Amino acid sequence: MSNPVSVLVIGAGPAGMMAAGTAAKAGATTVLLERNSRVGRKLLITGKGRCNITNDCEIPELIAHIPSNGRFLYSAFHHFSSQDTMCFFEEQGVPIKIERGNRVFPCSDKAVDVVDAMYRFVKKTGVKLLHERAKSLIIEENRIQGVITEAGKTILADSVVIACGGLSYPGTGSTGDGYELARQAGHTIIDPTPSLVPVVVQETWCKKLQGLSLRNISIKVRNRKQQKVVYQDFGELLFTHFGLSGPVILSASAHMRPMESGCFEIEIDLKPALSMEQLDKRLQRDFGQFSNRDFSNALGELLPRKLIPVAVELSQIAPNTKCNQISKEERLRFVHLLKHLAVTVQGFRPIAEAIVTSGGVAASEINPKTMESKKIQGLYFAGEVIDVDAYTGGFNLQIAFSTGWVAGNSASGGY
Repeated sequence: MSNPVSVLVIGAGPAGMMAAGTAAKAGATTVLLERNSRVGRKLLITGKGRCNITNDCEIPELIAHIPSNGRFLYSAFHHFSSQDTMCFFEEQGVPIKIERGNRVFPCSDKAVDVVDAMYRFVKKTGVKLLHERAKSLIIEENRIQGVITEAGKTILADSVVIACGGLSYPGTGSTGDGYELARQAGHTIIDPTPSLVPVVVQETWCKKLQGLSLRNISIKVRNRKQQKVVYQDFGELLFTHFGLSGPVILSASAHMRPMESGCFEIEIDLKPALSMEQLDKRLQRDFGQFSNRDFSNALGELLPRKLIPVAVELSQIAPNTKCNQISKEERLRFVHLLKHLAVTVQGFRPIAEAIVTSGGVAASEINPKTMESKKIQGLYFAGEVIDVDAYTGGFNLQIAFSTGWVAGNSASGGY
């Protein structure tokens, strides 16, 4: 392109599309670069394909759900809040609904509707979409001049917004391009680590439960070094060949920082609706009903079939012990096991399996009011490429929408 465009946005994810559409809406000639053949590929798989758009809460609560650099986002959330996000999608023809924990979803439960709405927004505002991969920045005298693509094309621009994500789900295009571009501009990259990710555990019995999903359990995550509970939750858990996954585990992983093998323990309560006393009475009733059965054959009404052999093994009660021969001490020990089933965390699964990336461009090197680089004039950042990440519940997408809106407006001179 011989004539410079006003704003060039790199990456057509939620942050990039919001930035590009916002800039174009403010009157800037805007180009959006996307290396994939279609936009919003990672957005399509969020929320198990349902897309948890945002969380219906006030700014202090948004910030409270961001474990690192939350205060950096105060201005961005003030300019574009979760209420603004909900209004935005309603205006784009996507009716929304609010579910447990103030999580906001499209009424259709289809992430594709969210992606299509953002694509319509981009096209309607006049953004030019190019399927190219940015290879390097053009910088002269500490000011951005444009980019050079992988194909060797030079695109001149007054402003450039880097919004090409982190390292999670590389199949969607998040391969760390943004970090390399930011390094070219002299920015510090905080080491990317996985967040909202399954965990590997030391206990080998977990592998025997591979594929078992438990819906109504509670967990506590304990930091053994600090001897304190750092997180607790209620919901669904999945056993895998390497350890644990599922919604409560993904959420818990964001609280296991810094990760160190053996530092964190996850304690699973298999019967959170019952106290120790209530569960003991329930067990006594079952043992009374099946008094002449072997212990291993008397738990079918209490536990999932796949869990029974493991629970029996961990109880240290012989499987063929008759229920009427089990001592009170053994029974209470088994009750305690069911309420405090503990596993030791060895580490996270690879960053490619994480929902989001923790780390990225140092927030201290970005102006929080504009998302502009403090090092290079005309260079802006938005979304997961920045060193900010949140817990599950729609908070990470809200970060993308808010920083994208601010970067787009700032890059275009919109406010």
